[in-house]
Amino acid sequence: MAQSSLKQYLRSLRWTPLPVGVGLALIAFQQYRHTRKREAAKLGQLEPCDCLADEWEVEAYKLLPLRSFSRAWGWVNGLELPEWSRKSVLGLFVRTYGCNMAEAEVEDLNKYKCLSELFRRTLKDGLRPLDMSASVVSPVDGRILSFGIVSCGMLDQVKGVSYPLRKFLGPNCWSEGGPMVVNKDDDDCFHRSCLRDCENNTLYQCVIYLAPGDYHRFHSCADWKVNFRRHFPGELLSVNPSIAAWVRNLFVLNERVTYVGHWKYGFLSMTAVGATNVGSVRVYFDDDLNTNEKKWNSSIFHDKYFKEKSIELSRGGEFGEFNLGSTVVLVFEAPKDTTICVDIGQKVRMGQALFRIPNSYVGKARSEIVHPGPQR
Repeated sequence: MAQSSLKQYLRSLRWTPLPVGVGLALIAFQQYRHTRKREAAKLGQLEPCDCLADEWEVEAYKLLPLRSFSRAWGWVNGLELPEWSRKSVLGLFVRTYGCNMAEAEVEDLNKYKCLSELFRRTLKDGLRPLDMSASVVSPVDGRILSFGIVSCGMLDQVKGVSYPLRKFLGPNCWSEGGPMVVNKDDDDCFHRSCLRDCENNTLYQCVIYLAPGDYHRFHSCADWKVNFRRHFPGELLSVNPSIAAWVRNLFVLNERVTYVGHWKYGFLSMTAVGATNVGSVRVYFDDDLNTNEKKWNSSIFHDKYFKEKSIELSRGGEFGEFNLGSTVVLVFEAPKDTTICVDIGQKVRMGQALFRIPNSYVGKARSEIVHPGPQR
């Protein structure tokens, strides 16, 4: 009874900002508890699900003015720095987060007018060669949080922590024949509605985390066509792996932009997940997209159909950019004998093989597989 009353009270405070100092102290305390639990789980004394935050803890975390803080951070990032200060200010960021400026097309920090330009820096030609033997390549530089087969409509957030695909993607309005009528509580039914060939194919997923020092542009993971976009306004909780292992349904709670389409084997979606201090997510072919707005409603999502002409993308082709680190989630249909080429915690680079499909390029040499050009 007491716990239920506390939860109701916390929900009533949803729009009441929590003082930043109090909020940070709460996060520090909860992170200490979570670290203790995580270490116990490593020793086999606890299950991963026992390390998750309670509902009241998540509600308290959401009371922090993270969206306002992220918008303010985005504004600061866009401020033009005096040329005399650029090497010291930007150099501090580079050293703190280990940015490899030797890979940047422009290495001279004085050439970057603001932090935002440094985040969105381009790379030298040829530094991210595509593995043309792989049907699905990494769309970003980052670290693998989870991967594998989607089981009964459940996605892995991190090992041992899962969330429903139907809540992550929302109602199926993209399949042939129009909206799919499925039981809103049936995860397995939603799973099947996404498959074009249930007998020979299955759904795979991969979650890649971008750290602040990583290359912040993201690219197409495969050769495919985008037909539909869904934007979920939401929270901007941190997507750091330690938080992902603590907050249940983190990727469902956070703001995210999902692009849905099809490729040779059926369904394919690519989702850019927002996070604390990610001032915006920009997608090059979608000028109507506006993220991290001041006024938002978490119960409403915004759909866009690319009716006149599907957006055709090639592996490695430019897709969009984050203004700071975040997460990309891939969910796609592929044959059941697809080979996974990565492991949990592995650092990957854009263009590196994630999944290979046997015999998908039989008879073609690397030189015979045409690609539109180098990635920027």
